[in-house]
Amino acid sequence: MDFGFGPDDEVFRGEARDWLSSHVDGVVDRRTWERALGADGWIGLGWQASEFGNRTATLTQQVVWAEEYARSGAPPRSGHIGENLLAPTLIAHGTEEQKARFLPPIAAGHELWCQGYSEPGAGSDLAGIRTAAVREGRSYRVTGQKIWTSLAHEADWCFVLARSEAGSVRHHGLTFLLVPMDQPGRIEVRPIRQLTGTSDFNEVFFDGAHAEHVVGAEGDGWRVAMSLLGFERGVSTLAQQIGFAEELGAVVRAAVESGAARDPVVRERLVRQWAELRTMRWHALRTLGGTAGPGAPSVAKLLWAGWHQRLGELAVLVRGAAAGVGPADWSASAPYELDAAQHLFLFSRADTIYGGSDQIQRTIIAERVLGLPREPKGAV
Repeated sequence: MDFGFGPDDEVFRGEARDWLSSHVDGVVDRRTWERALGADGWIGLGWQASEFGNRTATLTQQVVWAEEYARSGAPPRSGHIGENLLAPTLIAHGTEEQKARFLPPIAAGHELWCQGYSEPGAGSDLAGIRTAAVREGRSYRVTGQKIWTSLAHEADWCFVLARSEAGSVRHHGLTFLLVPMDQPGRIEVRPIRQLTGTSDFNEVFFDGAHAEHVVGAEGDGWRVAMSLLGFERGVSTLAQQIGFAEELGAVVRAAVESGAARDPVVRERLVRQWAELRTMRWHALRTLGGTAGPGAPSVAKLLWAGWHQRLGELAVLVRGAAAGVGPADWSASAPYELDAAQHLFLFSRADTIYGGSDQIQRTIIAERVLGLPREPKGAV
């Protein structure tokens, strides 16, 4: 697909750039920022339906917005799970009543969402989940535990994949539920402190939580959940790569300033990181253009996760021994400050695990794209 930007795209770029430059400096907190985006229609550009309070934009304009957003230094999005995962799923599988109820608050930045998929015993093996949903009339009682739930401490709602058919196994008997998070005594969120000292992920415990909204039919949750995962890696990967380019630039500058760039091995690694980042960009554009073929999302995940992790390793290599020194006032009971290289190194350790581990991505490519024999499974 030809991804050249035309005159209309450049007009759109100017509008996006002007809006961001006039609003970013006034950011108070992330929830207020979501509402500012929503007030001017910048949420839901890819929905291709404007009746929910959002703008519509062509694919190239969505790319423009993602690029300008990343370049502007705007804060990380709190609403991306609702905007980019749940909303397309509701548009594809939800009822008209569900679309009318949930899409406008997402577009306005008023309701934030988290994703209830992974469990302690079924992280990358989504079909092995055990969280139960028991029907009570027209609603359900949800009991179980989810883990690695991003932004659950901020979310108003959680979409939950739960086992609604007692005795069912694997991808059978699952239902896709929309669960309100404000249920004291029935939902508990426990932040997970990471190596970086921050807590972006959470454990979520459901103890008879009430849920009355089902997306798709009861027992059809696997199909809906897989459809949602298909929306997970799209235009946002290009914005991610702009952030990667900025991180790479910082590592290059540090290598030059410290003298590490005089080492031919370090220079070779820096050049390789640059070349691989360009490769990722072209792969992302082919994916958006529909010419990358099946398995493209898994290939993309393998590419960027390993790349980012290697960049973190290179960042501390360039820093030398100083990269191993922490702040003097660190204590085990409080978060601690890290410099950019240390944060990049520690956070990127998770890149090859979350969002589908490298092993899972390779299995998907091997079995579903290359047609290789499936790995033998243990008895269920």
